[in-house]
Amino acid sequence: MSSSSESAVLQGAVKIAAPAGYCLDQSSQREKNDSLTSLMGPCSARTATKPALIALSIGQAGSGLAMVAGGAEMAAYFTSEEGRATLSPHGKAVQVQVVEALSVKDVFLMHVQEREGPSYWRAILGLKGRLVSISVKGAPHEPLAPDDGRAILNRAVAAMRRANLH
Repeated sequence: MSSSSESAVLQGAVKIAAPAGYCLDQSSQREKNDSLTSLMGPCSARTATKPALIALSIGQAGSGLAMVAGGAEMAAYFTSEEGRATLSPHGKAVQVQVVEALSVKDVFLMHVQEREGPSYWRAILGLKGRLVSISVKGAPHEPLAPDDGRAILNRAVAAMRRANLH
């Protein structure tokens, strides 16, 4: 992993930031059509940081308007067949179950279970007018306990908010 924990992206429109103990993987960053995907992971294998992969995506300018729908409508969408298909790595709704969906202030959170893999947490929020999705998964050989995944996700959301205060 890169040792960087914060970086300006999308021509400086947004900053991405990793929670304490995690670093940005600069080689994973992809900017295309005014949107971005990036990965974060533990800065070092020799720390007490839980092994987790943090995946981040930032939508185009204006995409944050999707958050206006609110938590109930987002929960209805992501628990529908179409919504579960968007969460599935293979686009198949039957492979994904939304175990829990809730709104915490202006962040929508989901605990997702993949049929062939470990569960993970995902947050969806708006930052600087853009839709931001953050997912936290454990390592294949060392899945995260749901409480640990949620705690890392909360820290990742807080890091992104702090980085984009101005």
